[in-house]
Amino acid sequence: MGEYQLDTVLSAVADPTRRAILDRLRGGDARVTDLASAFPISLNSTSKHIKVLERAELVQRHVRGRDHVLSLRAEALGEAVAWMEQYREFWEQRLAALEAFVLQDDAAPDASGEAPARDIDATGGAAR
Repeated sequence: MGEYQLDTVLSAVADPTRRAILDRLRGGDARVTDLASAFPISLNSTSKHIKVLERAELVQRHVRGRDHVLSLRAEALGEAVAWMEQYREFWEQRLAALEAFVLQDDAAPDASGEAPARDIDATGGAAR
């Protein structure tokens, strides 16, 4: 996925109305007019949102007679997720290092030379 396409996809899914349209299309194809009736905005506004999703290649329009039917094209979302996954390991390592630091700091002896007593909450973490 090129950087421009990634930017387009992320920008498209940044809007809650467009995410709601994608959520609706997960259940199957839908006519534009049916989609528009589900939102408290005009058909024209819904069409503008759909155009953004089409440019991002997240939906595809099929004309069937007078009906414009949309279908979900999730490939671009998968490519965006794959790009984000590159950073999962980075953040998991950073968070693990932070957790180790905090636990080490909590276990350090206090002024009396004794490690502080720690309460453990129901999730197994230290209660504060």
